[in-house]
Amino acid sequence: MTKVKDQILIDRLADAARNGKISRRSFMHYSMAAGMTASAATGLWTTQAHAQPQRGGTFKVGMHDGNSSDTHDPGQYVSRQQIYLAHQYRSYLTLIEPDGSLGPDLASDWSANEDASVWTFEINPNASFHSGNPVMAKDVVASLNHHRGEESTSAAKALLSSVTDVAADGDHTVVVTLESGIADLPWLLTDYHLAICPANDDGSMNWQSGDGSGPYKIDQGEWGVGWKLSRHDGWHLEGAYFDKVEMLVLNDPNARQTALVTGDVDAVSLIDIKTSALLQRDPNIAVENVPSAAAITMPMFCDTAPFDDVNVRNALKLSIDRNEIIEKIAFGAATIGNDFHHSPAQPYWPEDIPQREYDPDQAKSLLKKAGMEDLTVSISTADSLFSGAVDMCVLYAEQAKQAGITVNVVREPNDGYYSDVWLKKPFCAVSWGARPTPDVMYTLAYKSDADWNESRWQNEKFNELLLQAKSELDDSLRAEMYREMAMLARDDGGTIIPMFNNFVYARRSNVMRGESLAASWELDGARAPSRWWFSS
Repeated sequence: MTKVKDQILIDRLADAARNGKISRRSFMHYSMAAGMTASAATGLWTTQAHAQPQRGGTFKVGMHDGNSSDTHDPGQYVSRQQIYLAHQYRSYLTLIEPDGSLGPDLASDWSANEDASVWTFEINPNASFHSGNPVMAKDVVASLNHHRGEESTSAAKALLSSVTDVAADGDHTVVVTLESGIADLPWLLTDYHLAICPANDDGSMNWQSGDGSGPYKIDQGEWGVGWKLSRHDGWHLEGAYFDKVEMLVLNDPNARQTALVTGDVDAVSLIDIKTSALLQRDPNIAVENVPSAAAITMPMFCDTAPFDDVNVRNALKLSIDRNEIIEKIAFGAATIGNDFHHSPAQPYWPEDIPQREYDPDQAKSLLKKAGMEDLTVSISTADSLFSGAVDMCVLYAEQAKQAGITVNVVREPNDGYYSDVWLKKPFCAVSWGARPTPDVMYTLAYKSDADWNESRWQNEKFNELLLQAKSELDDSLRAEMYREMAMLARDDGGTIIPMFNNFVYARRSNVMRGESLAASWELDGARAPSRWWFSS
């Protein structure tokens, strides 16, 4: 056929898919006959056939990063298993939509006073827990207070440190009062720790029961193994097209991809990027490659020798060739990092800050200044962190040799990495999920008293700027503050950031999705089970 006739046929096929008039099998056959590749035809089918969601079926997903030590306590969430599961059986006040905008979850509306120091949230009166009880303001109060107070052990404690009061105003209104304004509070409440659970009679949060108000309810499951869920017919939002969901922990990347190829699962949360090209040739598989604000970090304990010397920290930052790592480890599926945890995918990006380059000679000079020539350090990592985690550290070790640095790569067990290695060993690799704003990220991981201050960095000026930026409603002034904070983290902080990695995951091609994919977490913002569906 001529190119014109091919395009006419493709346009007709797209229209048929859009209106549900053609099966996927026929669509693929005729599209490839018109000269399209299998991956292009799959992509066209996905974008055109999304308008006809179908109910039914059991969606099986293979997850990476699941541990037997995980827990239902939202304040202790850290692994992908906990995060993915939480977004199925629990709800939040707000959520991040597939297009990156802020949307409603349990809160149907919210507003603030003039200086953003008092926020009012209206709770959807149609929301209910799986137990059948309605979601009330008292449940929200108990859930937020779980992360507050001196006795709280929640990792999200730092996020709510400015909150002075959380109060119910009737059955469906919650008022949050802060010591100073926080313009980003509705965004902050999308954090995966801040799940809403039922309240106990004493006002505490009942997380132990496993009750939730999310799109699916737990039927059975075991941490580190997997979970079986069924649709919650009382869910308050659209979606939840699958009848049932099975989430299987598959920490081994080969096991995940094999399960996907054989059809034992319908989607996987992370694929080996080295083999993504092969997967894309399979017409039965669609690979998603989503740029995000997720980050790979390499924190050093700033209070532990030799990392307590800023010259050593900066020498290690200068000894990594980020471009080579993105090329050989991420295969281009990443954005270069610059040693501050503010991503181009977040607002207020300080694009004028000079990019730190690989400079082993300058690193040698700094080590000499510190009196630590021939430095030897160990870095911990694990296969389950992200695709190529161990290989990245091995490549870094080779790069650092040019600066006279010996980096011993310690391969840790996958199970228990975040409980036994992260925040405990002085130099390690870490995979951070995306955060919507720089304030959320800096509050979680850089604020001096944050539980997740992974480098134990203390900088008084940074903390002052962070507090000021929270309540600054002038965007230009706020951007200036974030720029100064970024420079402090870059030049004094204890975290190497090689890259902001894309989320690269895959699904069977009979699994449909919407036009956009959320960049907040893998699997469409960890909400694939409630947003996706099977084709007819």
